[in-house]
Parts: sequence; C-alpha cells; structure tokens
Amino acid sequence: MVTVDLSTREYGGHSLVALHGELDIADAASVMAVLAAAAARNPRIIVDLAALEFIDCCALAMLGRVRVQARQNGGDLLLAAPRGQVRRILELTGLVDVFSVRASVGEAVRTAGWPPAVAAG
Repeated sequence: MVTVDLSTREYGGHSLVALHGELDIADAASVMAVLAAAAARNPRIIVDLAALEFIDCCALAMLGRVRVQARQNGGDLLLAAPRGQVRRILELTGLVDVFSVRASVGEAVRTAGWPPAVAAG
C-alpha cells in the first residue's frame, strides 16, 4: 500500500520533487530511487514537503543519503515548506539545522546560492 505520492519537474534550474501523504519505511526505497535518479540528472534538488503529513526516521535517512549524492555531484538537496509533524520531527532530530530548510519552494530557489541555469539554444 502506497502512502506517499510524488511528482517531479524542473523548476528554475532545479529538480523539484513534491511529496504528498505519509513517507515511511514502506515507501522510502521507492522514493529514494526517484530522488537518486533526479540527482543523477540534476544534482540541484528541492524537495517540496508542503503536502507531506508524516515522515519517519528511515525516510529522513534516505533524504540524507540522496543529499550526499547530490553534493558529490556539485549540487545539494534542499527541503522546502515542511509543516506540522514533518517540521516537528526535523526540529526534534536537529536535522532542521543540517539540511537547508526553507519556508517555500520559491525561497529555496532564491537562496540556493547556485548560479542560474543557462538556457540551451
């Protein structure tokens, strides 16, 4: 049973992955596969957590692993718009200070510190 939905798209030179629902051990591996593929294409990743209602420690560890992969490829993984229980678990674990956490996707794009993407053509 899938408890999390995700969507991916390019946004302002970044890979934007939006998570919806609850992310726990049951779905962490499949979400990690999508994030790892996104990191391989574009290591500038923003994970939109606005519609995520719950995250467990396995999923947090998975985000950390993808962040390492993105950084090894010259990018980073930023978290945007965590709310409610997701924000609380990030604060309780101290990960709110480890990850770059922003109030919105727009703020994450503006403050990422990456040069703007160059349009082809």
